[in-house]
Amino acid sequence: MSLPPGTAPVKRQFLVSPAALPAVDDDAAEGSTAHTGTSRADMVDTDARGTGGRKKWTKAQKKEKRGANKGRKFGNVHDQLELCWRVANGKICENGDECRFTHDIDAYLAAKPSDIRFPSITTISDVPPFIMSTEADNSTAGDNLSSFKQHTLCPSFAESGFCRLGLKCRFLGAHAKRDVNGVITLVEDEEKRAQTALSTTELNFVSADTLQLLRSKKYPKPITDAYLKEMEATKGDSNGPEEDVAVGKDNVVMDDPPLISSELVAKRTGNSDSSAQIDTPDVLIRVQEKRRLDWSGKSYLAPLTTVGNLPFRRLCMTLGADITCGEMGLATSFLSASASEFSLVRRHPSESIFGIQLAGNKPSTLVPTAEVLAREFGDAGGIDFVDVNCGCPIDLVFKSGSGSALLDAPAKLGKIVTGMSRALNEILVTIKLRTGVKDGRNNAHKIMLRAATEWGIGCITLHGRTRQQRYTKLADWEYIKQCVDAVRAREADMGLSPIPIFGGGDCFSSHDYWTNVSSTGVDGVMIGRGALIKPWIFTEVKEHREWDISSRERLQLIGRFTEFGLSHFGTDTKGVNTTRRFLCEALSFQYRYVPIGLLERLPAKINDRAPTFKGRDELETLLASPNSQDWVKISEMFLGPAPESWSFIPKHKSNAHGEESQG
Repeated sequence: MSLPPGTAPVKRQFLVSPAALPAVDDDAAEGSTAHTGTSRADMVDTDARGTGGRKKWTKAQKKEKRGANKGRKFGNVHDQLELCWRVANGKICENGDECRFTHDIDAYLAAKPSDIRFPSITTISDVPPFIMSTEADNSTAGDNLSSFKQHTLCPSFAESGFCRLGLKCRFLGAHAKRDVNGVITLVEDEEKRAQTALSTTELNFVSADTLQLLRSKKYPKPITDAYLKEMEATKGDSNGPEEDVAVGKDNVVMDDPPLISSELVAKRTGNSDSSAQIDTPDVLIRVQEKRRLDWSGKSYLAPLTTVGNLPFRRLCMTLGADITCGEMGLATSFLSASASEFSLVRRHPSESIFGIQLAGNKPSTLVPTAEVLAREFGDAGGIDFVDVNCGCPIDLVFKSGSGSALLDAPAKLGKIVTGMSRALNEILVTIKLRTGVKDGRNNAHKIMLRAATEWGIGCITLHGRTRQQRYTKLADWEYIKQCVDAVRAREADMGLSPIPIFGGGDCFSSHDYWTNVSSTGVDGVMIGRGALIKPWIFTEVKEHREWDISSRERLQLIGRFTEFGLSHFGTDTKGVNTTRRFLCEALSFQYRYVPIGLLERLPAKINDRAPTFKGRDELETLLASPNSQDWVKISEMFLGPAPESWSFIPKHKSNAHGEESQG
């Protein structure tokens, strides 16, 4: 049974069909960032892993199955009767009878859905039903509090010694007691709560006062105001048109040195002249005085839209990731006090080096955003760096002049990052680039030379593809090497210390990682899609090995992600189903993993399409299912049955079988 080119080399005994599964359109899905909308395409009611009997698709049907489900809508699921959160935690509600939520605890508990039994690791198996039940149900017929189950585990309480959702928790039996009269009292482990306060409490919460100041445009931004006035005095309109950049038609690094002042050299070397010693009222921090971060030898989880949330980053940290970055946030949304945008900067204490990524198109939005973030979170150590997105290829972002559009506006980019560096005080500013906008017109080398010597950048990341290329071709690591060599040569000529440089693109194994590091001279590799498909890639990189992970171990990692999701999103009905949604999002990538024990040769390649195959056990086969309904079933192993009102629409059309995957 021969396999077509570009197909993962699965061993014959595991093949069901040599035909590759429908290609996943990462480009189209990447462009689908909105979670609201009213329409979607009708789905083809066919299981892609079926074995025969399927009619051949027409050209129109194939086109319909490609790309993204745009305008996906995910509504929140709430309890039928909403209990006031203050009452749920044993407190007095100051709103009294005017509170829009019920204060009737007995009525709430009677209407509340049954507690969920969260499985322990010891109950996970690779044979159906995969989660072995060991506890008996303690409820009785006609019990008004039959939702209360004592034999369960609350991930939030188990981790920190208390549960902030109180009576609203769907795992209430783990931290509550019921007396002979049926009265329920909440339990806290005060000793554990005190011991874990620093290790479990998330960072970077924004206050209501800050949001109000931003909404009213009264938030003080003195550094930004001074910088924009300085720009206006020297160049006129700070947001005016940029000069065109002459770019060669090949990938050869060009030798057009930028103008470098002695002051800029002093910033990088620490050798300042006597004028720099003059005391001034508001002395700006120099580059060498910023916080020092050890980038060398570190693995870097890329900022990832939707899936790169705090629970996923936390999972990657447990598996060996060293550097994490939050999802891309829009500068304009931060300045307009968007609560959802500020939620993207939340940091878990386990994230040892953490950054925030911003997208914007001019200094007048990015510089003040940087100043707000530094003022709100910098002093508390909540941010280690702020990354400027210069690589996002999404049409909506590009056409606004943000993301990869900045590659063609290096002068504007220089003004942006210079101003941000001032506004961020001790916090580093970094940039993430693509090789260029159009194929055959790479210009990242020019930008990197200026960034390394003029702009005070703390780190550069270069993804080895153009905006036009997206994911249609392999990453150009040879060009990444040329860029690194050019920067290192310029630094040596000028006597500057080396700036950390990370490469990115197609890293899917320990072999890929270390080969690219040794052959190009980068300080490390930023891992994106590889981490989405197999989060344990960080363990492989750390241990210099390829891990033939078992299906049981993979399900345990799914359980761990679920725990982290519940701790972050909450253990009430809303939090449970938000966790369910993001678990399904994660599974929409992880099903694409082909176990290396099934492959004829190693290492696996990220762009190889999987044929229809069966796993070494039933669980491995289930985890490889492209059917989004199976992802919902997997979520139910940890989060209980999905409500009838809840549905999951996958990002990729090829993963939708029949209607939405519903509870």
